[in-house]
Amino acid sequence: MNTRNAYALRSRQNRAPFGLGNRALSRPEAGVPPHPACATLPEKVCRHALADRNENARLKAREEAVKGRFDAIVPLLKAISALQHSADFVERAQSLARQQLGYALPEEILENAWSNGLDVKSLHSRSVFAALLLSAEEYSAEYRSKNESWQDLHSFFLDCGFHSVDISPCADGRLKGLLPYILRLPATPFIRRKAYAGAMFDVETDVRHWMAVELGRYREGVPNFAEDGTRYLKIAVYHFSSSSPRHEGCAAHGSDDSAAIDAALQRLLEFRQAIENSFCCGAGTDILLIGVDTDTDAIRIHVPDEEGSLSASRCIDNAALYAASLGLGENDARLAVHQAILDAGESRPHEGMRRLIANLLINNLSQIEYVAEYYGGRYHDIGHAERYISVGDGFDEVQMRNVAYYAHLHTLEEGMSDMDIGIKIFRHLMARRGLPVPIAIHFRYDARVPGSRARAVMRTRRIEEAIRSRYADLEAAGLLACHLTVQDLPAGSMIEEIIDEDHAG
Repeated sequence: MNTRNAYALRSRQNRAPFGLGNRALSRPEAGVPPHPACATLPEKVCRHALADRNENARLKAREEAVKGRFDAIVPLLKAISALQHSADFVERAQSLARQQLGYALPEEILENAWSNGLDVKSLHSRSVFAALLLSAEEYSAEYRSKNESWQDLHSFFLDCGFHSVDISPCADGRLKGLLPYILRLPATPFIRRKAYAGAMFDVETDVRHWMAVELGRYREGVPNFAEDGTRYLKIAVYHFSSSSPRHEGCAAHGSDDSAAIDAALQRLLEFRQAIENSFCCGAGTDILLIGVDTDTDAIRIHVPDEEGSLSASRCIDNAALYAASLGLGENDARLAVHQAILDAGESRPHEGMRRLIANLLINNLSQIEYVAEYYGGRYHDIGHAERYISVGDGFDEVQMRNVAYYAHLHTLEEGMSDMDIGIKIFRHLMARRGLPVPIAIHFRYDARVPGSRARAVMRTRRIEEAIRSRYADLEAAGLLACHLTVQDLPAGSMIEEIIDEDHAG
């Protein structure tokens, strides 16, 4: 099956991927203004001098390959379901699966179809997890072959005065592609990314991470020495919907954009205050607030002042900046970006922060054009269309819009709000169609620490049991499917499925 062509066809039909989303909910609200980045959209494709069209084409091919792998599952299952009473059913079903999915289906399920009927629920969940693992392996292989990109990024951040970057976006699946797509930042151990519902990150957890980073600088000079005078950068990312602000904004804040901004800003202030209270004002931290329009992927950056303080109103709207600099030559367009930062407020952030903000804005110009060229300026699935729920540490290898809803937790109690929101979304996306909610439970371990893997395995089992207990109605109806994996800490490490022997040990 040519998944690229199939996915492109679905995009041209202006609808969400097969079997996902809801056209009524995904339709923009009445009176939506013209596209803020390019007034001629969607009739004409705009071209910005700073947009990287070669990278856009590469990322589009990846998106089609990954999403096409998930979106081919339901049509394939419908096709083989119609064949289940034929004499050569198993052979024909496997032939179709290899052709359209790229892998074989579980033989025992197909062979038992004659007596018990085809177990579509099991086939669906197993296929979703197979698609996930295949996509993750492709990312890992690419990561292992390209170390230069993250080394360059590491050097850039150090040049800007930041020795570590910690990003907390909202767990909404529409922000799943934040780094590789929206901000165009390559996968790197230099950047820590943990998502939380409403971007409401755990302050105590992040302070402990800050402490670990600083200890590494003092003890090992990693990523640089403590006397180098660089800062730790904490970023929170909220989101909003320009097409349907009252319905498709952040669910954790009731689609109230002001509440989402204020809550994320408050967490950032609490994080910085916690470090200053515990380690004095000399413990250098910077904070940054970014908003994402999930309809267009255009960002807003809230520019700090010279004291590092943020304001809900002092920000740069990159969609407006795209429109203002459209038609300029490359040099003039870059000058326009830097001038916008200088004009954001009377008091300006330090030079390193200005360089970082300029880089993020320029990177995002390519993403604005990506959505313009391939989706007519606004995504067709402006609402939720995730393929699975990712629980635990998440898959760094699969970062793409609306692929997964993410719930970061080590116990169900601490992540209850995140999971409840995710389950609510998937009751609509999957369960009401009779398909099980796919939940990928994934934790990292440190092979250098004795017993770390065994404890990670135990944690996944404990989380699985708690999820099945909390959502007992779905479990009783056979509408919960959990897949358990662990992975060593280094990026690109092999993903290990947990099997019965792990549970027994």
